Amino acid sequence: MNQDGVDKGRRRFLTATTAVVGGIGAVYTAVPFLASWKPSAKAQAAGAPVSVDISQLEPGQRITTEWRGRPVWIVRRTQEMLANLKKLESQLADPNSSMPQQPAYAQNEYRSIKPEYLVVIGICTHLGCSPLYRPEVGAADLGGDSWLGGFFCPCHGSKFDLAGRVYAGVPAPTNLVVPPYHFADDNTIVVGEDEGAA
Repeated sequence: MNQDGVDKGRRRFLTATTAVVGGIGAVYTAVPFLASWKPSAKAQAAGAPVSVDISQLEPGQRITTEWRGRPVWIVRRTQEMLANLKKLESQLADPNSSMPQQPAYAQNEYRSIKPEYLVVIGICTHLGCSPLYRPEVGAADLGGDSWLGGFFCPCHGSKFDLAGRVYAGVPAPTNLVVPPYHFADDNTIVVGEDEGAA
């Protein structure tokens, strides 16, 4: 024992023990804190790619799926629908899809990988309403003979053709957005993952 009454060995032991206990406490505090930064399983699933079976989709029909909390429309276009797309170009605001709203593989006149299938997010680019699918040609309430089928937003009157291209002079500023997607096989479209990631 030291002459001033202090046991240096005991002091070192208590200091080391306190440091170890403090370190363990810091780890136990940090682990849940850092784990809270990781997205929940529900959040991860919301952004995960979605596989859609299109084997029962008839020409002219549309099906809706959900990806990242947004509706995604898949339309199987008929040959007549595809032929009508060229006839509308003079009425469209962005007929060549110049605005970057689609993956590079959908920057064509059909805005799709395969002309027969359109894949778009079903939200109007004006204020986020969901347009109606109006494939009938010549609908009197949409312009009669000038309407060759497409999507009509009832909120503010925006119109889109069957490639999701916006008409000129309507509130919507841009075409409907094409999400990343690819064909896993002839009967399955994977939305949320492009060809390069497949």
